[in-house]
Order: sequence, then C-alpha cells, then structure tokens
Amino acid sequence: MKAKVSVVISACNEEKKIQDCLESVKWAEEIIFIDNSSTDKTVQIAKKYTSKIFTRPNNQMLNINKNYGFLKATHDWILNLDADERVLPQLAEEIKKITDSPDKKVGYWIPRKNIIFGKWIEHTGWYPDYQLRLFKKGVGQFPEEHVHEMIKVSGETEYLKENLIHYNYETVPQFLQKLEDIYVPNESEQLIKDGYIFNYLDAIRFPLKEFLSRFFAREGYKDGFHGLMLSLFMSFYHFIVFASIWEKQKFKDISNKNLLTEAEEEIKKSYKEIMFWFLTKKREDTKNLVKKTWLRLKLKFI
Repeated sequence: MKAKVSVVISACNEEKKIQDCLESVKWAEEIIFIDNSSTDKTVQIAKKYTSKIFTRPNNQMLNINKNYGFLKATHDWILNLDADERVLPQLAEEIKKITDSPDKKVGYWIPRKNIIFGKWIEHTGWYPDYQLRLFKKGVGQFPEEHVHEMIKVSGETEYLKENLIHYNYETVPQFLQKLEDIYVPNESEQLIKDGYIFNYLDAIRFPLKEFLSRFFAREGYKDGFHGLMLSLFMSFYHFIVFASIWEKQKFKDISNKNLLTEAEEEIKKSYKEIMFWFLTKKREDTKNLVKKTWLRLKLKFI
C-alpha cells in the first residue's frame, strides 16, 4: 500500500512567501497549517491549499507550535517546512520514492540551499546545511529547548540527495530584526543555562572565533564578498550575544587594573590567529611549489 505524506507548516504573517511554499507541496496527500496568530492574509492564502488550519498563540519558541502540528498529521510520513522554504520537483520525487520503499529508516536529512541577500551561499557554514525534516509519524519531535534545535527521532536516519531551497535573509534589517527578537535572547539564555561563566575578554573571543570559523574554516571567502559580509554579520551576532549576557549580569563593572594589558595580549593573540589562517588558506590554494614553501616557512614564525 502506498505511503502518504503529511506536510506540516507553521507560519506567522507570511503573506508574501506562503503561497510559493504551499504551491511547492500541493502534491502531498495532506497539508497541516499552523497559523501563529497572523494578522495579514496568510490564513486566507493557506485556505486555498488546505482546510486543516489550526490557530495558535505566537510563541518565540517556534518549535512548540511545530510539534503541535506533528500531532495533527494523520499520514505515515511527516515533512516539516517553513514558509520561506520550497520543495522542487526533484526533491518531491525523491521523497515519494523513499516513502514508498520498504526502507527501515525512520528519518531523513535533507540538504538545504540557503539563498542569502540574493545569492546561493555554497560555503560559510550554510551548505549543505542538512536538516532532518522527513520522518515517520510518531517517532520525531523538536526538544523545545533552543531556537536552533533539530528534530530528534528514535531510530536510524539517512541522507537525501536533492536540495530543499531556503530563501533566507533578504535584507539587512531582516537579519538584525531576527537577532533582536529571536536569536540573541534565546542564545544568551541558553549559554547561561548551560553554565557559562562570564569573562570580559569573551567580548573579543566570541566574535573572533565565529569570524575565523565562518570565513576561514568553513571557507566563506569562496563565497566572495557575500562570504566576507556574512562572516562579519555572524561575528557581530556573537558579539551581541555576549553583550546580552553582560546585560543579564546587570552590566557588571570590571575594575581591573590590568584590563589594558590583558586586552592588548588578547588582541595580539587574535592577530596571530588571523594571520595563521590567511597564510594557511593561501598555501592551500596556491599551486606554485615555491610559493607553497615560502608560505610554509612564514607559518613557522607565527
């Protein structure tokens, strides 16, 4: 007997994006739509594609309403989507083949292509950006602890080949707004909950670590200027997370006579890390053996 798929979408005030999302999954046997108290035409548009619409209070922990939607699904498989995501025909066909097969896997990770500021970001930590979105009903849910969490399933998982399209940040104000409203408060609270011990030098370390990770370790420079800007944006994000923790510490005053010296040492250390990465990546990317040797020697003196 052919397995059926329930698509679960949770959205709030997404009238500009929701139609394209729903149109991309109209092949599914069921669409469960969780409306997070929208005040625009989101619900009106959703009604064209499904009658199974449930209105819930808008919750900062978005995954609570998504889990509610999973409970309302009636078919064998659940595909979870956000309003800014699209399922192309190739991915739809792969999902149909998987759900109709006798495979014993209970969940599938889907590679996601993030379109940020009008460009597909192939590096900088945004690809393949695997998301566990397809799973058998009753075996998976969000933990409801953190805004960036993944669906947890009980059983074996596998990876799909076709991409989910994600129209991520489209404007700088949108990026900053999400930081202020969702990500920074959640991230700072989670760090404190996990036992983070305040250290004023983390005002330097937090953003630097994120920049090095994005721009060098995850090869953000290969995404061109987009990669540089996104690495800086994410560095700023982690700086604001630290500032938020400082605020929760009642703006703790650091009366340290060695602050200037310690800050200088931290910045010197940071400079060495940055130069190490620059030389390492230059050495990796060059095919000139003489240049490779010269860069290797320079690395020894850092």
